[in-house]
Amino acid sequence: MPTRKIRLFCICFLYGISVQLSGAQPALSPLRGKPFNNITLEASLKPFKINEKEYIRAVATEMFTQWHSLLRHTDTVSVMLWTGDGSEILDYKGTPGQPLEWARYMGNPNTQHEVGSGPKALSIHERAYLYLENPPSFTYDDLRFIIGSLKEAGRKITGKPVLVGATFDPGPEFAKSEFKYRKHPEILGGSAMGHKSFVDCYAVLKADKDRYAGFPGGIPDRTAFGTFFGRQSRHFLTDMGFDYIWFSNGFGFGAEGWSSTGATFDGKAFKQDLLPAFSGKVLDFWKLFRKECPDFQIQTRGTNLSVGTDLARDAVNLKNIYEGKFNMLPPPNSPWAALDGDFGLEMIGYMSRMAELPDNRYLFRYYTHDPWWLNSPWLDRYGREPHDIYLPMSVCRIDKNGNIGLPTHLNFLTIDDTHGNMPTQVPDEVTPHILKARYDSPTAPGPLVWVYPFDEYHQWANHAPGRLPEVYYGDWFIRQAINNGLPLNTVISTTSFQAAIQQKPGLFRESVLITIAPDAGTTLEKALIGFVENGGKLIIFGPTDHSSDIFKSFLNLQNSTALEGEFRIKNLYLPDRTATGYPDIINHRSLFNGGGIATRIQNPKAPGTRPLVRFEQNGAFRDVAWSVQSPAWKGGKVVYLRGTNSSHFTGGRLLTPDKPEQYFTGPLYLRYALQEFGLNIFVDKQAPTIKNPVLTIARSDNAFIFSGYHPNSTIRDRFKFPQGAPLLLGLQTVLENGHSAYVLPTSWNRECRAFVEQKDGMVSFRELHSGQKDVDKRYEIDGLKNATVRIYAGNDTRSDNFQAYVNSAYPWKKGQWVFKEMNDELGHYFLVENVTGRLSFAW
Repeated sequence: MPTRKIRLFCICFLYGISVQLSGAQPALSPLRGKPFNNITLEASLKPFKINEKEYIRAVATEMFTQWHSLLRHTDTVSVMLWTGDGSEILDYKGTPGQPLEWARYMGNPNTQHEVGSGPKALSIHERAYLYLENPPSFTYDDLRFIIGSLKEAGRKITGKPVLVGATFDPGPEFAKSEFKYRKHPEILGGSAMGHKSFVDCYAVLKADKDRYAGFPGGIPDRTAFGTFFGRQSRHFLTDMGFDYIWFSNGFGFGAEGWSSTGATFDGKAFKQDLLPAFSGKVLDFWKLFRKECPDFQIQTRGTNLSVGTDLARDAVNLKNIYEGKFNMLPPPNSPWAALDGDFGLEMIGYMSRMAELPDNRYLFRYYTHDPWWLNSPWLDRYGREPHDIYLPMSVCRIDKNGNIGLPTHLNFLTIDDTHGNMPTQVPDEVTPHILKARYDSPTAPGPLVWVYPFDEYHQWANHAPGRLPEVYYGDWFIRQAINNGLPLNTVISTTSFQAAIQQKPGLFRESVLITIAPDAGTTLEKALIGFVENGGKLIIFGPTDHSSDIFKSFLNLQNSTALEGEFRIKNLYLPDRTATGYPDIINHRSLFNGGGIATRIQNPKAPGTRPLVRFEQNGAFRDVAWSVQSPAWKGGKVVYLRGTNSSHFTGGRLLTPDKPEQYFTGPLYLRYALQEFGLNIFVDKQAPTIKNPVLTIARSDNAFIFSGYHPNSTIRDRFKFPQGAPLLLGLQTVLENGHSAYVLPTSWNRECRAFVEQKDGMVSFRELHSGQKDVDKRYEIDGLKNATVRIYAGNDTRSDNFQAYVNSAYPWKKGQWVFKEMNDELGHYFLVENVTGRLSFAW
């Protein structure tokens, strides 16, 4: 072997890098019809610990080799390079030999303490260290070689097109930035990591005589940052060989990407008069950037929050950005659930942003490593539990044609850790969960569908004075409901909903819809009433101050004087059980709830109206939840829930939930209200202070896919649906009054294809081997006592290829049982009745 290759292998051995010198790729199989358009491996430059061409090529080869079993399921492979903090774009002079300031640190290098200095007591957020004792030096020419090596290795290993993206971060986290914090502090505005620590996308630059690639004569005074950044990006991306750019940490979406306050909400009042100006500044940035950098795709991180919240607090008009034709990918799910466990916040951000899209592309992003802050979420923050895979990957959107949309792009932040290592354990362990979640991804609407008021929120914010509190309230309420067990996995916008039900009238026959009260005389009002009158199931939440008399009559609702503050709950309506009980006091704050509570049942004696919850205050009462149905509605039903967002602002980053031992958690009522539609999802726990599970229920190939996160593993779940008690595959349950009950681990994902109507007894559900030609699936339920069982076989299964046996076994020659193929409001299923003992079924 040549000396150079021996040296290369020695180097690679020392750093644990496997080298593939050649290899033709075999034909690749699709992911059961659900391949990704693009899978992105995000990485810093830290794995390139030696600035030598053969070493760089070997590292690039290892990157793709580690993830190859997943990359075979995509059309295109990308690498997103976290070179620095984005200042490498701002500083670029167009000179190949220019030294490159890159992210060779752990911690924050832009503090008052020099790198590696200061008392040992300082945290890594207060100072930084070098990640190696002697990290390599790079020039822009070296960066261009790394990009070329990644493309070459990626094509060789995967046989697919390979794209490489650049990154820009507005904050101080990743590399030293003379440009942001010394030369041009005037561009700083956001305070996510200290006072004026983040770049405002709509900032204006002061004059600068230094040479830059796009401004060889210097920066003229009053140059818009969007103009400067756009022109610099065009030169940098072109010269380095990049294919796209990523806007990180809220950049391009207002000034405060992480906070519940912003330009139009200070925690005390909403400043709606400021919204048009700030929204215009954000949109101007996108236009200015695109004018200077017209051809490269923009990918975005977005904020940690949701569409309505961002609009109300920081004037982020996502509708204008989406409609600007900026060739951009919408923001994905936030990675912050790994840090704070706030899965409700992650889910509402993800779902609200996908309700409407610039096109049908959007991405799911998963947090495997952090190359800056000495944590590797898969190994430590998640504890190798895949809840942040199964929960968000069970989410789907529905478009105006009634078609299910899944994420087209998949990103991994990042494939290297803070020390520049790429432990193979992580892709080896993460990949099977990603693939299973994709195999199980939705093919139909879930049991609960959020009809998201994307257009209404933007209309109210821009043209309806005084309604910003409603826009803010709606998303926070759903956030807290998800954090308390609301099984939400499907979203459709109000606009798309109206079109979809025209094209596919039966699209939501198995689902309960949840949305806000429509404004008077709108097409949405007509569509929602018509949906219920034709047999649909609907929950309306929030204030009804702008509802028509027709809609209020539909809800049997009247408004009186609005009240706020503390209320005593007249009817706790508590199917959950705790050892200590729940408080019977709730605190409703107008500022965070779109106003006070004014609602009452108009005619309490009306047939079909069922009161659920009432609040009392100083002798006055308000009805806050009730259901209405009519014989003329073909089985349709509507629940109205005023809804209290049991949170308040204490000056921190996010709204703070009320203490559950002091006040009842209002959004719990949204899960409880599902009982009105036969969906019983209850929790048994020791005390109200124990966090509730987060749950999704998706429909995939006619199965029900349950996914969950239990912050506390002592919690007991109880389920009963209109079909019966759901049986989770591979588990046993002791039925309790017709409910299946389970004590489940921190993270879980289970298929359910069978429901049983049976009062008590221990029942098990497991999968068997086929053992018979032309049989693909076989299952067995044991412990039945005169039971009725509903079986949800695969979508294409019909009576002529379905089998049912009672108390029989291989080779299935006796015990054949009668079944009925059904297709009604409970869906398409097989009904098996009067079963005692062991039921086997197959198709």
